[in-house]
Amino acid sequence: MGAAYIVRKRARFVSINGPVNLRYGTPVDAVDGFLVHNGRPLCAVTSESAHRYFARNDDGNGKARGALIGAITAKLERKDAGHQMRWDLLWSDPEAQKLRHPDHADFWLWGHAFFEADMADLEHVAGLIGARR
Repeated sequence: MGAAYIVRKRARFVSINGPVNLRYGTPVDAVDGFLVHNGRPLCAVTSESAHRYFARNDDGNGKARGALIGAITAKLERKDAGHQMRWDLLWSDPEAQKLRHPDHADFWLWGHAFFEADMADLEHVAGLIGARR
């Protein structure tokens, strides 16, 4: 078995083996770069589907990690009076920069490192922008 992951949000999508519908909290494994459930590959560990529906759980913090990822992304998507301020804080923070996709210097995309980040790093980003789980 590979690294442990957990479904952080109901995973209803078309996998590389057809449609899947996995409940929140369902454990999955990472084997040879793919997330696998019941022996069937679902998607690549670095894919958009993996980032959208799954959270690393090798430290037992998968549910909390998934909640923080969801809270951070939701807070950043909110178009309110503090929208630009949150983004400015993120752009100016060296710790947050480590979680950004390195190939895009002029706009922010979360890199794979964000979705695999330790809880302390995610809590730092959440605190920076005022996101709550």
